[in-house]
Amino acid sequence: MTVTPTDFLAEATTRLTQLAADAEAGGLDDAIALMVDAINAGGVVQAFGTGHSEAFAMEIAGRAGGLIPTNKIALRDVALYGSRSPHELAGSALERETSVVDELFDVSLMGPKDVFIIASNSGVNGSIVGVALKARELGHPVIAVTSLQHTAAVEPKHSSGKRLSEIADVVIDNLAPYGDATLELSGGVSAGAISSITAAFIAQLLTLGVAQRLSESGDVPPMYISANIPGGDEHNHALEDLYRDRIRRSA
Repeated sequence: MTVTPTDFLAEATTRLTQLAADAEAGGLDDAIALMVDAINAGGVVQAFGTGHSEAFAMEIAGRAGGLIPTNKIALRDVALYGSRSPHELAGSALERETSVVDELFDVSLMGPKDVFIIASNSGVNGSIVGVALKARELGHPVIAVTSLQHTAAVEPKHSSGKRLSEIADVVIDNLAPYGDATLELSGGVSAGAISSITAAFIAQLLTLGVAQRLSESGDVPPMYISANIPGGDEHNHALEDLYRDRIRRSA
């Protein structure tokens, strides 16, 4: 079977259009409200994802046009700031390990008013479910971005027997199909993974929604501008100083 770039564009466009329509109908309002409440209370948005879903956390935290009171949690933090060996970061073993969660919380910058937003296409790996459970245990609201089709088709890998979607206060469907790939090729293989594209769009819709909600209440949203334009660094650093020791920006 022959597929074209236009075929993949159609798959992406269909999903992005649905996400936009859902957002305009209020489908993201509960998540936006949790994020606004956290920021207004002096908290930050803690973003977490593993594997390709780490790209979602990068869209939320530390980019031009994004919110400054945001922090990206990454599994590599247990090696950068903890006692784990960098060699343990190879492959996907750490992603599926549940014991890494306590170490991750120990080395992360977190406050009592923070909200967690966790992205995982499958929503079943040990670290993902473990972070969600730990966050809820500590009293933090949790927002999940996951594929409802995929997560329903696979067994949980965490000892709790739970999926991310079963733990979160708010669940956002990234509309990726089971297996993520959207186009079937000859020989029974598929390509055209979509979750990274839809997740990035969701991240920007949430950022836009929070910024707009803050603006409507009379506040100036604490937003990054590009560091590659005049005055960018000065603007960003001045606002980052307001969240000193609350946010971490690493390579």
